[in-house]
Amino acid sequence: MPIFVIARLTIREAQRRRLLWVALFMGLAFLLVFGLAFHFIRLDIERQVGVSEDLSFVSVLLLTAGLYAVNLLVNVVAVLVSVTTLSGEIESHTIDAIVTKPIPRWQVVIGKWLGFAVLVLGYLALLVSGLMLIVYLRSGFYMDNIVRGVLMMALAALLVLTVSIAGGTRLSTIANGVMTFMLFGIAFLGGLVEQVGALIRNPAAVNVGIVSSLIMPADSLWKKATAYFQPSDVTNPFELGPFAAITEPSTLMVIYAVLYLLVLLAFALWSFSRREL
Repeated sequence: MPIFVIARLTIREAQRRRLLWVALFMGLAFLLVFGLAFHFIRLDIERQVGVSEDLSFVSVLLLTAGLYAVNLLVNVVAVLVSVTTLSGEIESHTIDAIVTKPIPRWQVVIGKWLGFAVLVLGYLALLVSGLMLIVYLRSGFYMDNIVRGVLMMALAALLVLTVSIAGGTRLSTIANGVMTFMLFGIAFLGGLVEQVGALIRNPAAVNVGIVSSLIMPADSLWKKATAYFQPSDVTNPFELGPFAAITEPSTLMVIYAVLYLLVLLAFALWSFSRREL
């Protein structure tokens, strides 16, 4: 089908531009730094503390911090690899080589989205698997609900990817990148305000965070993932430091995020089909 052909060409184009190799190299560098940091921090704590519960707590804290960094990296990669896919090709008229063929424009958008989704999800799987393997080999610890949490991270990455592709159907490359990063920044800041509001019991601050989540639910998905990552025996989320979820988003927010993604993708299909090239 043309969709899968375009998806394969999209992946091949990313490989030709060396995006895959750079992302792979930097991902391995990130895992190396995390592995060294985890080893020496745990080694130092092992010398001071002999209680297994305390050692497990350290593993949870450091692994959650690593997953937090992975979440940011994958979302940034999702924007960088896709921000020029439509807007840049429209500006340079390279898209004409595709749209002049008897292929519906919506298949072009779906094919490119699918190709980048494979890249982004593969990158997420690589980094998360690397973190889990490092922690398990060094400490024997693993998270029970890692799959559920990673699914939330994957949904957030696909959400950011869809925002970037949808913006590329109407905006220039620079404007699209600024818009996508600013939306992600609004979600991050709103999530932080909501956490602080829940901490000091300020309803106004919590409402600000909820509104920002409706504008861009990516940060809410990370908080949902964090809630899965937290061990069931932890009654006080503050024990896990700044990466803990003080307030857990409801299942309705996850449903809203899925609908948000589908509406954005439908808009991208409609917008690109109607645009004059």
